[in-house]
Amino acid sequence: MSLSKSFFAGRTLLVAFEGWHDAAEAASSAVKFIGDQLDAEVVSAVDPEEYYDFQFSRPIVTLDTEGKRQLTWPTAELLKPSRELTSEQPEFANIYLLYGNEPARRWKTFTEEIVEYVVDSEIDQVVFLGAQLADVPHTRPISVTITSQNEIARSQLNLDRSHYEGPVGIMSVLGMAFEKVDIPTLAVWASVPHYVQNAPSPKATLSMLIEIEKLLGVQFDHGSLADEAFTWERSIDELAEADEDMAGYIEQLETTRDAMDSEAAQGEAIAQEFERFLQLEDDASKPDAEDK
Repeated sequence: MSLSKSFFAGRTLLVAFEGWHDAAEAASSAVKFIGDQLDAEVVSAVDPEEYYDFQFSRPIVTLDTEGKRQLTWPTAELLKPSRELTSEQPEFANIYLLYGNEPARRWKTFTEEIVEYVVDSEIDQVVFLGAQLADVPHTRPISVTITSQNEIARSQLNLDRSHYEGPVGIMSVLGMAFEKVDIPTLAVWASVPHYVQNAPSPKATLSMLIEIEKLLGVQFDHGSLADEAFTWERSIDELAEADEDMAGYIEQLETTRDAMDSEAAQGEAIAQEFERFLQLEDDASKPDAEDK
């Protein structure tokens, strides 16, 4: 069993909130995509009246199949895979989801309520999904970083600690609360090109989905997501072709990104060569069978 599978042997909660943490809707789209795959069922939900400003997060009216109006209030829901799905695909049985709108008020009470839900559901670890705007080109693979404030997670999964200081969203508050009750947490963040922030990015969603698959050792049906990612990238190419300044800026970003990738590749090659050297040294220091 790999270190990743060993760490994620129990129930894992994937968390995403719409709003501040969700550039180009990449994180929330990833969790919604997984929820659809799991045919997820609601375990519990917070009372919208307690935590949301309806002038900021407004309720949404939709029409059902009979044309009747349905009102959906902003909330945050804890979901689990359906019994029918887990009976056919048991590898998904331990994937739970927390998805919704970031609360507008009473964050401390909201956090206490969510932690109670999570503890009652016997969640073993939590993975937060977020997306941020960055100076990155849309023509290169989406950068996804994984960090953890938990020493065990960093050791077992070979992760770094986040050294960010500054304003935070509800996920950081929840993360600290989970750690206090001995539930380890990870954060998976995608970097989205800032010059296309107003449009959903299926390319970023797909990149996050692939990282989640690697962590959990599962495989989701990507459906048309790859095609949507290609269409998204091509649509931005067309915009850049009609805007000389935008095209020049993207070219600068590509040059910077390629240089960084080259330096990283060289550093990795040096590290691998050094490890090989140490292994040869270790082998050379061991006595031969004839000497025993």
